[in-house]
Amino acid sequence: MNPTFGMEEEVFIVEPTKPSVQSLYYLSKLVRNNPKRHLKHTDSNFSRKKDILQGLMSGVEISTFVNNNAPSLVADLKQRRTELNDVSEGLIVPLGHLINFETPSNTCALQFHIGNLDNPERVYSNLVHFLPLLFLLAANSPSVAGNYFGKSWRLLHSYAVGPLQEDWTVRFQDIIFAKRTGTIELRCFDPIWDLKRIYELAKAIECIANLDHNYELDIEKYNSLRADVAVNGFTEKLEPLYEELNAICDIKKSFFKVTPADIVWKHYLKHGLEDTYSALDYGYMNNKLKVSEVEPRKKNLAKMITGFATYYIPKLPYDLWKYLQEH
Repeated sequence: MNPTFGMEEEVFIVEPTKPSVQSLYYLSKLVRNNPKRHLKHTDSNFSRKKDILQGLMSGVEISTFVNNNAPSLVADLKQRRTELNDVSEGLIVPLGHLINFETPSNTCALQFHIGNLDNPERVYSNLVHFLPLLFLLAANSPSVAGNYFGKSWRLLHSYAVGPLQEDWTVRFQDIIFAKRTGTIELRCFDPIWDLKRIYELAKAIECIANLDHNYELDIEKYNSLRADVAVNGFTEKLEPLYEELNAICDIKKSFFKVTPADIVWKHYLKHGLEDTYSALDYGYMNNKLKVSEVEPRKKNLAKMITGFATYYIPKLPYDLWKYLQEH
């Protein structure tokens, strides 16, 4: 059996610097364009509890079909991005956590699913072994409340991820076995703009999924490393992991030493919040950051209501079914 791969990408659509419920209207346009494709391959998220005080809307999600290899998976994601970009009127911001927010429930992720596995336990153990290193390919949550944190505030503070537990089916961990889909689900990565980096990550995951070798599962070691990596990034502790990974999957060390979070934070210090978001929006379709002019727009109540009525409400039965399957 050959492994299969899927991806879910969550991003913020900000107008101009925070998400709006109008995001639902953009998803409704996607569904109208192709109901069969987009009803099950899009989703929306909302803030929880006190985080609502900083805004109700969180990110939106697009997802790929099942793919057989890294090149086809990334090509699929590129097409999904194009479709989302075509209907969006706001800035599409691929970040794990918004720069000026402090909201553990208002975060976005880049998630991978690996299925069709002969030995899922072996693939799980091997992925856990390399995960502290792989995470740096897509670490992109550098700040909280406008203050520098490190590589990923989201990894250590979001409600949707967490240290590994003995039960690999418990939902809010960095990597799980997803009961509904029967796949290994990698939940720890932040969304990033650069498809070249995403390809390197997908390629590495594919290499690891096809390994015959079985690395010993060491949950305690992983949990210790994740806390260090989320703040400090690539250190000498990761050198042995890099040598092991590079032996099976050729990836330049520079991808790990300079993270997306480093690039975003440097850009933010130079250009400020709105211009950084406009640069991320440009990068979402062009793979590099570039400040672009932002047209001022007013929020449209009619579009918000339309989004709720034609996207959120019709999806409720399916979302409820998914929730019951996953919990």
